[in-house]
Amino acid sequence: MRVAVLGLGLMGLPMARRLCEAGLDVHVWNRTTTKAEPLLALGARVHPSAALAVAHADLTITMLEHGGIVESVIFDHGVAQALRKDSLLVDMSSIEPAQAKDHSKRLESLNIHYLDAPVSGGTIGAEQGTLAIMAGGNVRDFEIAQPVLKHLGRSTLVGPTGCGQLAKLANQMIVGITISAVAEALLLCEKGGADMAQVKAAITGGFADSRILQVHGERMIARDFAPRGRMSVQLKDLRNALSTAHALGFEAPVTHLLEDLYAQGIKNGMADLDHAALFLELARRNGMA
Repeated sequence: MRVAVLGLGLMGLPMARRLCEAGLDVHVWNRTTTKAEPLLALGARVHPSAALAVAHADLTITMLEHGGIVESVIFDHGVAQALRKDSLLVDMSSIEPAQAKDHSKRLESLNIHYLDAPVSGGTIGAEQGTLAIMAGGNVRDFEIAQPVLKHLGRSTLVGPTGCGQLAKLANQMIVGITISAVAEALLLCEKGGADMAQVKAAITGGFADSRILQVHGERMIARDFAPRGRMSVQLKDLRNALSTAHALGFEAPVTHLLEDLYAQGIKNGMADLDHAALFLELARRNGMA
């Protein structure tokens, strides 16, 4: 199967690397071409335009920053016209469900199949091939994608088009809210004189334990905020969740609160830090270094 990957950022690059290592015929494009260079030694073919990258692909993966960029790349850069009829586009970016539905409808008019299949697991999951992949679409397209997606992680079809993005919004709501809970709790302990690392060790295995506590909590303790999932991306996802909730007539007060906290952190210079850096915003509010 010939696969095209559009977007080689923090997630797209390790995903494309795994597909190369699996022996697939991989064609790639990125706005900054130099980011694709590490894939050359693995046999990937680097193209100067997105349209050229997808021209002969059986399956195309888009892994781009937000819905506006996804729409621009697909419909303004000639990708939709260059895609082979009856081929499959799998958008693994995190966008709004309404955008996914619109993209699907427009591609369907060109006889192009579509899955929205955003992921969770961060750069670690992308590197190790352990991503949680939440797919929206029909069973046929989901099954066609499996020979490729199996190299990236575990896929689950959660409903029709747009439902993959809906599941990702749920994931990001839980992630964002839990990061804030871990950060606030650890900072309270430090403020009171406890050792944060020992507090984390003490509650490991109890009801408060979680992957967020183990992974992001460790980043907070180590003050390691190198970006794996950026604050700016977390804020984008929370705002997408709120926009979707509003359209559905659903009230999400906790997500509203977290949207404000992440926005304040970004206003204070944390946009390109890991989303665990919400810890720094909460520390700042409490006068802690």
